[in-house]
Amino acid sequence: MNRIWNSVVGKLWGTIMLLVLFVLFIVTVLMLEFLEDFHTQQAEIKLRQEAQLISNIFKENSSIDTPLIQEILADETNLMIYSEEQELQEAIHEGLGQQETQQKLQDNELFNRAFNSDQSSLKTMLLPSLSDSARMENYLVLAYPLEESTSPHGVVFIYQSLKEVNNTSNQTTKIVFLSGFLAMILTTLLSFFLSTQITSPLRKMREGAHELAKGNFHTRVPSSQRDEIGELGAAFNRMGMQIKHNVEVINQEKEQLSNILSSMTDAVITFNKDASILLNNPPADELLRRWSAHAIDENSPLPAALTHMLEHTVENEEELEEEFELDSHYYNISLSLLYSKDTVRGAIAVIRDMTEQHRLDKMRSDFIANVSHELRTPIAMLQGYSEAILDDVVETEEEKKEMIRIISDESNRMGRLVTELLDLARLESGYLRIYQAPFSISTSVERMTAKFGQRAKERDIELNFSSTIDSSTEIHADEDRIEQVITNLLDNAFRHTEQGDQVNVSVNQMNEFIRVEIRDSGFGIPPEDLPYIFERFYKADKARTRGKAGTGLGLAIAKNIIDRHEGNIRVESEVGKGTAFIIELKKM
Repeated sequence: MNRIWNSVVGKLWGTIMLLVLFVLFIVTVLMLEFLEDFHTQQAEIKLRQEAQLISNIFKENSSIDTPLIQEILADETNLMIYSEEQELQEAIHEGLGQQETQQKLQDNELFNRAFNSDQSSLKTMLLPSLSDSARMENYLVLAYPLEESTSPHGVVFIYQSLKEVNNTSNQTTKIVFLSGFLAMILTTLLSFFLSTQITSPLRKMREGAHELAKGNFHTRVPSSQRDEIGELGAAFNRMGMQIKHNVEVINQEKEQLSNILSSMTDAVITFNKDASILLNNPPADELLRRWSAHAIDENSPLPAALTHMLEHTVENEEELEEEFELDSHYYNISLSLLYSKDTVRGAIAVIRDMTEQHRLDKMRSDFIANVSHELRTPIAMLQGYSEAILDDVVETEEEKKEMIRIISDESNRMGRLVTELLDLARLESGYLRIYQAPFSISTSVERMTAKFGQRAKERDIELNFSSTIDSSTEIHADEDRIEQVITNLLDNAFRHTEQGDQVNVSVNQMNEFIRVEIRDSGFGIPPEDLPYIFERFYKADKARTRGKAGTGLGLAIAKNIIDRHEGNIRVESEVGKGTAFIIELKKM
């Protein structure tokens, strides 16, 4: 029921119905009032005419002609004639209650006033019913003088029941109510018809709005009517198309923004004014997880340094760019204000992890220092010994030959350094060509191991080779570059292995890979140096003794060559127990 009253149909029907009922009520009241007045006036006129005729008859005959008077009187009309002494001379009363009616007339103030006035008087009185002794009815009573010229004089009282007037009013009321009932039915039918014509397109618009809310922007509603509802439907369809276009534009912009944020290597975080996070990209997620251990508030993953910078930016409304260190990592943060109209609603932080940059800067400075260090010693020796020879400081031929040999060794050392630097630069830039061809890895590694046999005897180092694959197993690689890698690793093993220790070289097959392992029982590498062992000029042996230190480029070159072959090289080491370099290459 509430649904009907809350609908347009119910409201429109109720409004029209109330309007019709109100109009009918006003019309009924006015009509009943008019009819009552009209019938009362007609009855009064008729009573006066009858009284006039009776008065004329009395004047002419000086007596009462009862039969004639009865013919003059209308239905439901009676009379009583009193003499000038106020005594009843004649009564024509058809029905019950004559005595009660006579008594009522005599007790009324109209009775006395009628004998002393030469004017007729009319009054409505409540008298006994003619048909029911227990009921009273309204009567129209007319007091008319029989002789106007004398006073006192006789009076004729004519009284007529107003039942006919009431019956007429009742019939009129029934007709009005019947008309009202028919009007209600017609109004209801018309209201529902009109409201259906209005609400049917509105319901379709409501359904279309629900579809729009679900994201179905292709929804259309009928708009064929040439009225306000039709215009509303057309506007609804235009709105749907515009919303679809705006949503597509917003989605495109959102997707572009999401792609930009996701593809950025820098962390981007958008903060609200209360330092709560509104938006962040994947690099920012990683940073927030990393920073959660250093957060000062359990509800916020931000470290204290970033929180203070954010508060400073928002409170002072100024941009900020700083660098801070946290947990051995260096971060550069750029804070910009986020505006909503003219009000600051937060800040945007762009955070870049500068740890790698710091490491590269350190590597660059170390590279310059290492190159300078590596070149300074041979250059100083070349300069010193050559000056000694030029100044004839050498006393014997043997000393002269020794100096020339040292000059030659240092020249070769400088040449190797320059060559390895050039090779490493070409490898990293991609200019060094790799000529891959099938060859037997077992045979090649065994041959390169045999080249170090004499050196092993001189150093009293046990050199062993083993292979679990036959010579027919081949790999697709550049044999010269693979030999360069194996040579660098063997040379590195011999330089860090003491007399009496051993170096073992093995070739094995691991699934689809060929595994070459060079293991020594030398000093080993500290755990803190292992992550940097393949970097250029990095040396775990910080003493740089001439007998053991190389150029510091061999392992960097080896890693670059193996990477170019899409292989893998790694190191396993334990201080005091030795080191193992493991190479894995795909077999054919």
